[in-house]
Amino acid sequence: MKKKIPIEGAQGLNDISVGSDGIVWVSDSKKNVIYRVNNDRSSVYVQNLKGANGVLKRGNDFFIVDAGSVYKVNDDKTITKISEGMEGGTDGIENFSGNDFLVTCWQGALWYVHADGNKELLFDGKAEKTNTADIGFDPKTKIVYVPTFWRNSVIAFQVK
Repeated sequence: MKKKIPIEGAQGLNDISVGSDGIVWVSDSKKNVIYRVNNDRSSVYVQNLKGANGVLKRGNDFFIVDAGSVYKVNDDKTITKISEGMEGGTDGIENFSGNDFLVTCWQGALWYVHADGNKELLFDGKAEKTNTADIGFDPKTKIVYVPTFWRNSVIAFQVK
């Protein structure tokens, strides 16, 4: 089914995640807010962010990437930092397994973020100006797909 739902005041809608309950979560990278869309109505859910981009609803948990960090947004809208120090414009977020994540940065990086906040740089394409944008992940094969934006290609890695 195709449907248009206006998001009043939006300026730069970017990433989207749909929860198992059908609620839609959308980032606005120009206004630095996260919208919640439920029953064809949108509302600002989180605001005053610094670089809102990737959103991920997983079960009852909601995660975002904002200005080089990964956060969990709690039900009361408080924000808990999971990891930081991923400079270059955090962009995409996918769940790897458990509470581990894969995160891309716009300038050309792919990070593995452990549940305890430690992180590993899996790919560094900044020198080549790879511009790793959003991200897709196949949990069955453990393959992550990363569009390179200006290069008009997708790179893929199997994460073990």
